[in-house]
Amino acid sequence: MARRIDYYDDPNAPKANSLVPSVNVVVTNDAGEILMIRRTDNDNWALPGGAIDLGESLSQAAVRETKEETGIDCEVTGLVGIYTDPRHVIRYTSNEEVRQEFSIVLKARRIGGEPTPSSESHEVRWIAASEALNRQMDRSMRLRIGHYLENRDQPVIG
Repeated sequence: MARRIDYYDDPNAPKANSLVPSVNVVVTNDAGEILMIRRTDNDNWALPGGAIDLGESLSQAAVRETKEETGIDCEVTGLVGIYTDPRHVIRYTSNEEVRQEFSIVLKARRIGGEPTPSSESHEVRWIAASEALNRQMDRSMRLRIGHYLENRDQPVIG
């Protein structure tokens, strides 16, 4: 089974060989809950998201990735931050690609659909914002969700 392995500031991490712009989305519902997935490639909880495809905008990628991974339709409403820390690399065992982090995290609201697992998410749930960080997840995802929960006036640029 192909796996995703995240490394942070690890001297034994493989060297990055690609940089792929991607998006993660903090989707909320009317109750203020956050949409989260449990990933099939590492069993960690995460926000929906993925690579931005050629020919699509950031917002289009956010809406597409959210729908593909969760079954939820959303509308983008804002920006949490841009994350480009070269100390964070992600290894994909399916092809030995090692990406340097490049993720733009957006805010969105649910406009339709029902939580539905996919090939990338074996669980999809609405999680109370106060419980969102109480799940098994990578350091980078915990940081992004934490920044969202801080309700900052300005987006994170890092």
